[in-house]
Amino acid sequence: MPATSVLDLIGKTPLVEVTRFDLGPCRLFLKLESANPSGSIKDRPARAMIDAAEADGRLKEGGTVVEATAGNTGVGLALVASRKGYRTVLVVPDKMSREKILHARALGAEVIVTRSDVGKGHPDYYQDLALAITERTPGAFYANQFANPANPAAHEATTAPEILEEMGGDLDAVVVGVGSGGTLTGVGRYMRRASPKTKMVLADPAGSVLAPLVETGIMGEAGSWAVEGIGEDFVPPNCDLSLVAKAYAALPAIFCARKASSPAHPPGRCLRRRCAIAASRRRRSASSASSATAAPSTSPRCSTTPSWPRRAGSGARAPAPCAMSSSTATTRAPRFSFPRTRPSPRPSPACAPPTYRSCR
Repeated sequence: MPATSVLDLIGKTPLVEVTRFDLGPCRLFLKLESANPSGSIKDRPARAMIDAAEADGRLKEGGTVVEATAGNTGVGLALVASRKGYRTVLVVPDKMSREKILHARALGAEVIVTRSDVGKGHPDYYQDLALAITERTPGAFYANQFANPANPAAHEATTAPEILEEMGGDLDAVVVGVGSGGTLTGVGRYMRRASPKTKMVLADPAGSVLAPLVETGIMGEAGSWAVEGIGEDFVPPNCDLSLVAKAYAALPAIFCARKASSPAHPPGRCLRRRCAIAASRRRRSASSASSATAAPSTSPRCSTTPSWPRRAGSGARAPAPCAMSSSTATTRAPRFSFPRTRPSPRPSPACAPPTYRSCR
């Protein structure tokens, strides 16, 4: 039966087995959340948060949806809000890719780009700025994916049951990253109830505070990382780290996308896949182990992503590798300039091939 709305296409995404990596006796599966209408897993909580706000009266006809976002949640909210007739205002850090910003604007959202070199509590920090905009805008609803209970509830009601059903009820581990914590908490709660043997594994970029906190119990100082959307300098209220059985802090696997021959998995996001492999191997026994993770968005969304995000509080970017340079303003998307020198036919191992330079 044909869908009557684009919102009917959210969820029920395919699951595909990875066959181009040497996994030994283990099996690894990817949940292709990039098949959602706006291109990412965030369509699920976006619809759930707006539906919940409508139900309890926080969002009324002619209202405005405001959100602080790394891009994908904002695009999902813009999709749902435009379909329902709401105005959308998104506040994003200046390290976000131009593609996400253009996509959100194409869906009718107003995008405000703010600083990424400041921490929580600073007026220019993207979450604090979004809250301030909400307070001064009549009829505004702050979606607040980091604390909105509808976020993990969406994954508990849809993402997790889909994964377990597609795996035939036999799954050893689910590997997730944490941005807002919704996927970890929602999927983890469902698995704890429906499949107690299934372990939750956290894939965290080096520099984030979450993996060290899980492994050592110590809340360290945040560093910097290039991956968009996952990794945090605080523990979001929606993030239940008690559900995590094992956490890995890793650098992005730059060449994963080319090895997999698929544009559905941006190189930065391959960090999850690398950790999924590690998790599977740690759990291997005489019989094969199975793990699943999400392919949360698509490579065209990060082709102008900065490779060297600012360290919180430092006010400066790390030195640019591969002779790259950047100029970033707080009111527009990052811009890049590349050296005019003739490229070497064999780049050094420390540098990505030219195709992937701007997406590391």
